[in-house]
Amino acid sequence: MAALSKISAFLKNAWAKEPVITVSVAIGILAAVAPLLSPYTKYSGMINRATPYVYPGEGFWPCCPRGAWPPPR
Repeated sequence: MAALSKISAFLKNAWAKEPVITVSVAIGILAAVAPLLSPYTKYSGMINRATPYVYPGEGFWPCCPRGAWPPPR
């Protein structure tokens, strides 16, 4: 419980001296923690696992011999 009172005293002191820096640090901490608490993180991970990294047929063009595309300048 003593640690909580020390943190509270520190935050009150920081708010009294430098409110802009205190708010910017709070926003930074919130920005770092928000993705961990967001449900969208779960679904974006599921989509990324389901999407193949290399698509079938990538790099195979029967109409063009290998090395013919892009055309030389």
